[in-house]
Amino acid sequence: MFRTFIAALVLPLGLMHGASAAEMPKTGLVEAGALTYGVAATFSPFEFQKDGKLTGFDIDLIDALAKKLNTTPKAMNMEFKGLIPALLGGRIDIINSAMYMNPARAEQVDFVPYLKIGNMVIVQAGNPAKITGRDDSLCGKIVAVTLGGIQESQARADDKRCTDKGLAGVKVLTLPTAQDSALTLRQGRADAYYDSTPGAVKLRQELPGVFEPVGEEFEANTSIGMATRKGDTAMQDALKAALAEIVADGTYAALIKKWDLPASVAIFK
Repeated sequence: MFRTFIAALVLPLGLMHGASAAEMPKTGLVEAGALTYGVAATFSPFEFQKDGKLTGFDIDLIDALAKKLNTTPKAMNMEFKGLIPALLGGRIDIINSAMYMNPARAEQVDFVPYLKIGNMVIVQAGNPAKITGRDDSLCGKIVAVTLGGIQESQARADDKRCTDKGLAGVKVLTLPTAQDSALTLRQGRADAYYDSTPGAVKLRQELPGVFEPVGEEFEANTSIGMATRKGDTAMQDALKAALAEIVADGTYAALIKKWDLPASVAIFK
């Protein structure tokens, strides 16, 4: 059923390649002439801060979309758990923060999907906890995750799986950011943490010999999308039209290459 839900969202985008130029909604914006978006800039390589400035795939993406929409992107950086409340409260126009799409979130917001990614279990180099992947070797272990992120839901599902089998549960350690999770693991206060596959690649590039992935990639067909308020068809249409244009002109593919994301993340060819 979830696959059908994703297909219903993606199909209209493909139909819009021949549409007229993308156009911003005329009303309902937080600030006239701007596309105000919420972001939790703690999820490299999608959104993070470097030298005090926002950067990452999603930041480049929203800049490209805003150019097509002839508007100015305006970021509001906040904790991930505050993104949906900010959108529903009218403080931002959209969420642009590599938000994993799932049925629970889809009950609160509408999505414009733009990538699909998987996840990995990350451990300290040398794997002192002897974890073999997202399996029963996690039972009784401490797993660090971002509070309110999809990885928290995954870890809590693993805890339930372990306890349902009569094994020791997973201790889910929630932290504000993915960087906090990585640091907690590095310091030995957690046995593992979950990260996106692109995030795991970047982490090992930046800190070689410190971490390693174990086991197979899991939930590799998870879509991520920009979120709009329920029923905001004007914003949905604007984003889909702009996205179709950057796919057609090669910008989408160029950004995937720029940020060293695996080709498998692309949902538009």
